[in-house]
Amino acid sequence: MKLASEAAAGLWVPLVPSLDALLCRLESLSLEPGLAAQRQIALRLALQPYLEGGGGALLSPLPQETELANLLFYADFYPQDGQLTLIEQLRDVITEHIPQEEREWLDPLKHSSLDLAEFLSVDEQDQRLVFRSVGDARVYRVPDGAFRQGLQPGQILLTRLIREPGDVEWERAVIAGAAIRLSNDDGKGLLSATLDYRRQVEMSAGSFELGDWSEFAKRYGHVLLWTFARMRFAALVDAVVSIRYVVEGGQPYLYALALYDHSEYRYMAEVLAGLEGFEREASLPPPGEASPSKDAQHFVQRGAYGGLESAVVARLILTATQLWVECDSRERLDAIKHKLAATFGFSLHFRGETYTPPPRQLKESELAVEESLTLVISAKEDRALLNGFLETLYLEWAERACPSLGNHMPRYLATSAAGREQVAALIADMERHDPGIRRVGQASFDYSRLRAHVGLD
Repeated sequence: MKLASEAAAGLWVPLVPSLDALLCRLESLSLEPGLAAQRQIALRLALQPYLEGGGGALLSPLPQETELANLLFYADFYPQDGQLTLIEQLRDVITEHIPQEEREWLDPLKHSSLDLAEFLSVDEQDQRLVFRSVGDARVYRVPDGAFRQGLQPGQILLTRLIREPGDVEWERAVIAGAAIRLSNDDGKGLLSATLDYRRQVEMSAGSFELGDWSEFAKRYGHVLLWTFARMRFAALVDAVVSIRYVVEGGQPYLYALALYDHSEYRYMAEVLAGLEGFEREASLPPPGEASPSKDAQHFVQRGAYGGLESAVVARLILTATQLWVECDSRERLDAIKHKLAATFGFSLHFRGETYTPPPRQLKESELAVEESLTLVISAKEDRALLNGFLETLYLEWAERACPSLGNHMPRYLATSAAGREQVAALIADMERHDPGIRRVGQASFDYSRLRAHVGLD
């Protein structure tokens, strides 16, 4: 989940002033009208996963990803319209004076590439941090700084490392401003996925032409960004899938719902009383009425949930004409639906289901944790979810054959005096047992709309 969070993954490293000035020149050059189209091509290539299938609506690139994509354009991208690269334009085309201290960085930047660098140790005497490329074991010795806080040995940085001018051993280097911090497992997973891509390219070409790691990273550095972006999307999906939804008090929130019609109350009550995995739950009659022969009966399934050893993770509510199913997940709902189908067959008539929890905008702080998220759902959110579900089901109900009305359509039956009484009584029963009364203390649907829809008003 941390991969989805800027606060957890992103890292900024102060630049040497002369290198910073050079990068500002390259940025200014890249924004000129003649390079606008090429800049767009380069950035779309580097950030492609966020542009595929509306991915940007789910997740935006980290600022560090955007900066690393810019650096790819400055140092690695060859314009497709025949122009010189940006570095060549600054180095070889004399249009303005470039101070020598900036010019010294041109060749090191040109020969740099994205890399995955594992943090090994701190050289206190030299005041440098020691990194090693996980791609080819090359050692980098980077100036120490405040950015080291929170950086642990074994962690891996996805970044661009540029050797210092005049360093013939190619060990002394600087981080080019933006870096993305990864755990050792995530970093090596990113490397493995990138090498898989490399092998696929080589197999397609029929030759091992991509050279060593540094050459591959120079030509295909965008693949490192692609792989990281896809890891972020996967982490976001995992975070959403593992969210625990609870109500106030910590009990599971039963958001996966299904509704059935039936006309065999006594038979179903007897079978549900012995249904494997379920137990009867004591329930009170609706307000203002005694316990009639066909009062609602509740059956629950219990299981471990979060820190609770025995929580209600599923509930069946049987009324005179309906069977409600409430579960804590889509997977449990599917399992119970299969069990009900095998048990009751055509005695149950499926009306509809929903398994999407209330929408919630996740915060950066919520994504920056290792454990599963726990979200507390308010009564207002629950009522809105129930209303949206019933809005669709009950307005369709008027046009569908209803088992408890002799398989007649309610709207059709309501055209006769006797039929109006039956339909009115059935809607009154549905209103008495509206799930919102039990869950949030008030009905979740306006049944006067249903009465008007079938022609009772």
